This record gives sequence, C-alpha cells and structure tokens, in this order.
Amino acid sequence: MNPAVIIIGGGLTGLRAALESVRNGVTAVIFSKVHPLRSHSVAAQGGINAALGNHPEGSNDSWEKHATDTIKGGDFLNDQDAVALMCKEGIERVIEIEHWGCPFSRTDDGKIAQRPFGGGTFPRTAYAADRTGHALLNTLYEQCIKAKAEGLITFYDEWHVISIIVSDSACYGVTAYSLRNQEIKAFFSNSVIIAAGGAGRVYLNSTNALINTGMGISLGYLAGVPLKDMEFIQFHPTTLYGSNILISEGARGEGGFLINKHGKRYLSDYNDSSAAVEMAPRDIVTRNTVREIRKGNGFEDSYVLLDLRHFGKKKMEERFPGIRELSMKFAGIDPIYKPIPVQPAQHYTMGGIDANIKTETNIKGLYAAGEAACVSVHGANRLGGNSLLETLVFGAVSGRYAAEHAKENHHYDESLSKKHIQRESKKLSKLFESKGKKNQWKIWDELRTTMMKDSGIFRDKNGLQTALEDVRKLAAEYENISLSDRSKSMNMELYWAVELYSSLLVAEAIIIGALAREESRGSHFREDFPSRNDKAWLKHTVIGYNNGNPSISYKDVDTSLIRPAERSY
Repeated sequence: MNPAVIIIGGGLTGLRAALESVRNGVTAVIFSKVHPLRSHSVAAQGGINAALGNHPEGSNDSWEKHATDTIKGGDFLNDQDAVALMCKEGIERVIEIEHWGCPFSRTDDGKIAQRPFGGGTFPRTAYAADRTGHALLNTLYEQCIKAKAEGLITFYDEWHVISIIVSDSACYGVTAYSLRNQEIKAFFSNSVIIAAGGAGRVYLNSTNALINTGMGISLGYLAGVPLKDMEFIQFHPTTLYGSNILISEGARGEGGFLINKHGKRYLSDYNDSSAAVEMAPRDIVTRNTVREIRKGNGFEDSYVLLDLRHFGKKKMEERFPGIRELSMKFAGIDPIYKPIPVQPAQHYTMGGIDANIKTETNIKGLYAAGEAACVSVHGANRLGGNSLLETLVFGAVSGRYAAEHAKENHHYDESLSKKHIQRESKKLSKLFESKGKKNQWKIWDELRTTMMKDSGIFRDKNGLQTALEDVRKLAAEYENISLSDRSKSMNMELYWAVELYSSLLVAEAIIIGALAREESRGSHFREDFPSRNDKAWLKHTVIGYNNGNPSISYKDVDTSLIRPAERSY
C-alpha cells in the first residue's frame, strides 16, 4: 500500500491537502471532529480573491497588485515571499476549482464574477452569491469522494485527534479517540498536516463555529512547535447583533453602508477611513464602529445598522440570498425593507503554528496550513477574500511537500504508539473519572468573557495583565473539574473538557503576545501605545512551550517585495 499523509481537519485546507497528496502519489487519511461538510469553511460567504481581471474595473489587475494590497492590509507584518506565492498560485487554484465544478456567479459573458472587498484596489473577489465557502467546500468534497471510491482517501469522521506522535524532533503520526465509543488508537504516518482551523471560540462574541477552539493550534504547540503572531486576532465589523452570525463584507463591497442611530454614515468622520469609508480594511472599520458606539451613537450602546435597502428585491435575491435568509430567521428583519443590526465580533486568527513557505514546522514530517498555521500571509490584519485563497494555495502546498516526505523510508518504533496511547488514555480517564468541584461551563464562560473584555478590539497593559492572571487562574481551576455525563458513547461533555484545555493554552499565548507588543499594528490596538513602531516591532512574535512554561522570542519579517510605509486609505 502507498504511504499515507495524515490530515487533521476536514475543511477546505484539509480537503485540498488530501487531493494534492493523492496527486503526488500517496494516499491520504482525513481526521475530522465533524463531518467535513459541517466544518467552519462552509460558513464563508463573500468570496475568494484572485487577480483574474474579469470585472470591468479590474482589467488591469495583477498578482503583484494583489500582493501589494495584501501586504499593506497586513500592516507590513506579512512575510512577503509567502504573499507572492499565494497571489501568484492563487489564480491557478481558483481556475482549477472552477474546472472541478464550483458554481461561481457569472458575468454576462460567462466569466467568473468578481466584486470589491475592503482594502482592495480592484474588484478581485470571486464569489458564488453569498455562499462561496459552501460552494468551494462541496466541490472539494465531491473530488475527495471520487478519490475515496478509488481507495486513495480515507475519512475518519467524528474522531478527535488528541496528540502528535513525536520522537527526536520527527513526527510519526497521531493519537485519536472515537467520539462514538472513546476508543483510543495510534495512527502511523511519515507526514502529518495540521489543518484544523482557528481559535475564535476563546472569545465570547465570534462568528466562528463552536468547533473552532484552537485545538489544532494547541496540538502543534504541545508537540514542540512554537506559535507565531498569536496577538493578531481579527474582529469583523458586521455580524448579526445577538447571534454574531457573519454578514459578509460583500454586502458593503456592493454598496451597502453603515449608519448610526441618527441615520448618519459615520465612517467618513474618522481620518483613517475617510477615503475608503466602508471599504477600508476590517480592522479600521471595526475600531471606528466601536468608537462610534462608545460616543453614544449606537443602538442600545451595542450595535449599528447595515443598510442594504437601496439594493432592491432583485439584487438582494440574486446576490445575497443567504444574508437575507439569516437576517429573517435570526433577527426577524427582511433587509429588503429594513437595515440589519450589526456589531463587531471576533472573526479570524491571523497567528498560529509557526510554519515556513513550504508549510514545514520545526518538527520533521509535521506541516501546518490554513487558519491553524501562521505562514504569515495575513500579517497583522487579513484582507477579506484571502482566507479562502489561503486554504486552496497552502492546502495544496502542504499536500505536495507532505507527500514527498511520506515517500521517504522512516523507521517507526511500535513502542511509540503504546507510549502515546497509555499517556492519552491516562489523561482521558482522569477527566472522565474526576470528582472535582469545578464546573467546566463556568470556566468556558469566564474565559470567553475575559478575552473579549481585556484582550479584544482595544487593549492596554492593565487589561492584558488582568486577562493573563484570570486565564492562568482558570487553568488552575481546570485541574479540578468534573463531568456529570459518564456515558461512553458521544460524550460531548468529555469532548468539550478536552477542548477547554487547548483553549486555555491558546488564550494564554494570545495575551502574552499582546502584552509584549508595545505598539498598535493592524488588528492589535494598544490604547497605551496607539502608533505603529517599525523600529522596535517590525518582527514576528514567537511563543514556545516547554514543560508547561511559555517563552517568547522574535523572528525577522520578510520585506523583500515592498518596503514598509504609512498605511492610509
């Protein structure tokens, strides 16, 4: 049998990595906590960036201009070699998935339709109405099912990967347990790809699926891979008030605008978004929306309105059927006739597992891609439409390099499997049998509230120090939790207890990075250090973990393409 690549995560990155692994002559095994079509990738709405030049206003677009917008949008913390790769290869990846059957919206002459997105100088965001993630995910899954029928891809749905098997700085597989019966098994592979998404659910208000707890990020962290730029957490300016369901940037890209309680478009009042208005990058629109609410110009001191009424019924039904449906179901508002109540909420994790342009980590045979990784294409702030692009490009890159490594001959000591199974069994048994007095749900609530309050959109030293103390206190309390559910099958209380440990680790890393970085850059805004400081802080934050102790260091940023400059719109 051909050697296999193990992939943790069944979203867009994981599926694309699997297809590339197969293309390069190996089999692929995909572990997913949920069915792949329920991964968070399905929730992406607005579109995927690529310099296709299909829009009349974008005929002069190029990958170089896309890269420039991406680097500027990331406040110059991006590794520019990685950005160049993404923008170049991204064109091919989008055309490829179109040929696989992705139902993109079309121009009148049949080309892939593109719309404007924040921070872009051209309309380069390809879309499938407002369900782009859904369309991409189903297309890739269909291709993977074809490969499965040929015996090339195996799915382990509802399996929870709980550790990476590492020996002498090399990866040899994973341990995982079945949610259905708590069976723990070790799975050998020369190559493992972590593609398990971000950590949005460490925040109280988030657009992320509940499964996005940072578990994948913590797997690399605990295996000995440092985390990079974890302080950079993106908040999206338009999420449905009350539920924080995403309302796509595409709505503003096609002419929607934000208004305060006085009916005024307020963004032009702020210098850093005066020209771009609603189409400034997300970090700018988010901060200025919060400032407007702080001034007392929001509704209930909590939200503003996104006005799409001028679109009319035809455009709304054609371009934004999903947004209309969500607004009606979860807010009781038809955006054809009434503005949508929106508020900022956590949306994306720019940082993650430290990986190079080949998605390699410091552990041989271990790769990381997608939102779980920090290849550093997004820098300090991600442009809308680049996350879907990253999944396709670096999903393919990780599959390519992991496949080549998998073909090499490696000695595997069976005792490693036994050792890891014993260790992880002990951990699960401790949780399952614990008679502690702490309630994990209370810890979850306190963690998310603390992160939102003190390590959120606006930060300062005192708040971050408080957050760090609180999170470490919660981590100590975690050691004394107990479960009320003692069932062996589909014990979701046990599942969430395992996830909580990961979230506490990731939250601590976010705060440590934010506390150390004494400047404001992109999504990281320090009210006590409100300016960007390239002389001191044009560098990546790197957080390692050794015997329960995090440590911080720094890496240079690749600036080979564009010199850092003032960021204005």
